[in-house]
Parts: sequence; C-alpha cells; structure tokens
Amino acid sequence: MTLDRINPGQKARVVEVLGGWGLRQKLNELGIAPNQVISVSNSSIWRGPILVRINSNEVALGRGVARKVVVEVIP
Repeated sequence: MTLDRINPGQKARVVEVLGGWGLRQKLNELGIAPNQVISVSNSSIWRGPILVRINSNEVALGRGVARKVVVEVIP
C-alpha cells in the first residue's frame, strides 16, 4: 500500500521509497525513511497535498511523491 491510500489518523511504517536517489535523499532529510513510523494528519479525497506527521514534525507531500512511499498500516 502506498502513503496516498492511508486514511487520516492512521499510523503506518515506511517499507521503502520507490524512486531515484534524489527523491530518497530528500525524503530521508524530512524523516521519511524505511522503518520510520508516520501518521497521516490530513488528506483530501480529491486533490491537494497529504499532511504527514513524523515524530513531532508535520510535512506536506504532494500526491505523486506520496504514491512512491510504500507503507504497511499499523493497527
């Protein structure tokens, strides 16, 4: 499952980032790396960025980038 499919309020663990070195590096700088637990704060159904909480930081990701982050939902 990818990050853009997670409902607001759900927690997930990052499995991998699909993309080139530059994208992986940028997301790593934001704290989105394999085995990191993140939660979706806000996500519009139709469009707009996805607001993700990592530790105590919130980051807005575009839908195209969120589709490249593979996650597993944590119950």
